[in-house]
Amino acid sequence: MATGKRAIYLDHNATTPLDPAVLAAMEPYLTQHWGNPSSLYRPGREAKAAIERARRKMADCLHCGPDEIVFTAGGTEADNLALRGAARARRDEGRHIVTSAIEHHAVLHTCQSLEQEGFRVTCLPVRKEGQVDPGALAAVVTDDTILVSVMWANNETGAVNPVEEFAAITRSRGVLLHTDAVQALGKLAIDLHRSGGDLAAFAGHKIYGPKGTGFLYVKRGTPLAPVITGGSHERGLRAGTENVAGIVGLAEAVTLACDARQAESVRLAALRDSLETQICRQLSGVRVNGGSVPRVPNTSNLSFPRVDGESIVVAMDLDGIYLSTGSACSTGDPEPSHVLRAMGHTAAEAQGSIRVSLGKATTEEDIGAAVQSLVREVERLRAVSSVDPD
Repeated sequence: MATGKRAIYLDHNATTPLDPAVLAAMEPYLTQHWGNPSSLYRPGREAKAAIERARRKMADCLHCGPDEIVFTAGGTEADNLALRGAARARRDEGRHIVTSAIEHHAVLHTCQSLEQEGFRVTCLPVRKEGQVDPGALAAVVTDDTILVSVMWANNETGAVNPVEEFAAITRSRGVLLHTDAVQALGKLAIDLHRSGGDLAAFAGHKIYGPKGTGFLYVKRGTPLAPVITGGSHERGLRAGTENVAGIVGLAEAVTLACDARQAESVRLAALRDSLETQICRQLSGVRVNGGSVPRVPNTSNLSFPRVDGESIVVAMDLDGIYLSTGSACSTGDPEPSHVLRAMGHTAAEAQGSIRVSLGKATTEEDIGAAVQSLVREVERLRAVSSVDPD
């Protein structure tokens, strides 16, 4: 980072800094109340009570029952528990699973693994703006279908899927619906009972909570087999001594995110739109991926002809501005974004894309500085590019 400049972090879909209020809520359970919540004596009871208070706080925010929340070590584990647990619990009723081409790898790779266990997976295509068509889903559901998994909001483009429409389809056919809601929490209004889904995965570190925390919403009566065994924790669905401090911090982060969501969504959407308008005005050929459909308010995915996205990220990093080419879980993968490829982009178009994701510390000044740097670096990279502009 250049001397004297403040670092500008624009990769909040990858992770977020720990909120000081979250750290303060966690601290007593790291230093004072460190009992095992499964123990019967007082320190254990205090730890157990803290977990149940956290569960109730989160349930109130997300409009579900406390008994419908299962704590995990993150969103990936929550996705795995939902998919493996539901598939194995219902294997005698059918072997067909439906997902989409734009899912996070926590879902896609788990579905691939389930195929090795004898399940059959249909991967739905998406519309050019990155949404799953409810009609396409309805067309592939059969009497053998037991589970559908479609994400609520995409981590790369921010495109929002019509989860309630999916739920109406699956419910009418007796099929379970799981949604990866990791990028929806804190950005969209979430009412888990009204959504109609059966399973939903969430992660703490996307909402200024601690890393290594997450949870799975499991609608009452949903059949689910445990993936991690070894104890009766979390009603037998997730064995292992609970991360008490992490759970307390997670609940605080969920509460803060839900309380601030409405006002923060308006602010971030205005900043995102300003960023896109300025960039498109100053650079030719820029494409806003997923820009014409409902998106989460903080996310922009941009394609730049004749420029490599990773080169942009490196150049911006040297200027103290941090953004990405897409999912942090795919860093080091030489293949272009599977999300953009599923949307119909060529490999070159996908390779020339970046993701900008704003957060609660992002200011108008940050946007102005980011635009100035981005325009400068793209123009420089285009000037030295050996790619034929035609």
